[in-house]
Amino acid sequence: MKKTALIFGLSALMVSCNQSVKQQEGTEDSTEVTVEANEAKTEVANSSAEFNIENIPFSTANIGDFPFINLPEGLEAHKRAIESKFDVCFFPINGVMTPFEGKLYKANVGAVRGEEYSQRYFEKSMEDYLLSVGAVKIFEGEITREEYDRYHKQDPNKGNDGDIGYWNENIKFYVIRSKDKGNIYIQYTSNNAGGKLNVLQEEAFKQTITKVTANEIAKDLTEKGKSILYINFDVDKSNITTAGKEVVTQIAKALQKDKNLKISIEGHTDNTGNPEHNKKLSDARAKSVMNALVTDGIDKNRLSAIGLGSEKPLVANDSDNNKAKNRRVELIKIH
Repeated sequence: MKKTALIFGLSALMVSCNQSVKQQEGTEDSTEVTVEANEAKTEVANSSAEFNIENIPFSTANIGDFPFINLPEGLEAHKRAIESKFDVCFFPINGVMTPFEGKLYKANVGAVRGEEYSQRYFEKSMEDYLLSVGAVKIFEGEITREEYDRYHKQDPNKGNDGDIGYWNENIKFYVIRSKDKGNIYIQYTSNNAGGKLNVLQEEAFKQTITKVTANEIAKDLTEKGKSILYINFDVDKSNITTAGKEVVTQIAKALQKDKNLKISIEGHTDNTGNPEHNKKLSDARAKSVMNALVTDGIDKNRLSAIGLGSEKPLVANDSDNNKAKNRRVELIKIH
């Protein structure tokens, strides 16, 4: 009897243990399914939500001046960072790279000399700061390879420092809405080698091109002794485009108003390419302007032309904007 009772007790204990294990396994399976279902639901909700800047609450924090973010202690931006008065940058709205325009800052971020870069340090510093000034997280994740293929050729800064928006990088995207500073879009990404940061202060485009007039040219020549003009030529040629000919017409009118005015026409380039080629091209372009003025009735004895290539830049050739300023024609008053 005692032996029978012992066997029966052990059997009951084993059954009880097996049932307990099955219940635990069932609970774990159930929990796992619930988590996956919640994650799927969140992804669907995120993908279907439409971004509307009007739904973002205004931040009352003092965020300072553009680019609004000082990097964490021990980190610095690389020297080739982009800071443009007006540009375009693409940000992930529900995983779709969407263009916004305005004042732009883009930089690669690394450790200062002698320090080690920490991905966690950079990301934690950024997240805590942004949330402290009222930024709202719009997106975190990767875009698809198909999305990259769709948009990347539209981005004029693709491949430059601070370029974010590849299919294999985790992007964190925030928005700050400020009554004083407007809409500010911030995204960053990082790995164990370094980080990247983009800041865009949204602004509408302002047209700054004005038509060159004979009166302005004459005034510059009288008051400054020279007039700086941007005459359009065919690419790598001396042929004057239709828009360029309109500027030449205004030069002719200025010279017709003052019959005693004599000028030297100087052609200038940036430092891109072969210096000797640039000098020959700038000389040919200066002579094209001179010949066009003669065709418009200006006495050739009042004109001279020379090409200086990249020898006399207006500004340093350290950015696309500055190089554009250096590609010019100058009219110099001859006394």
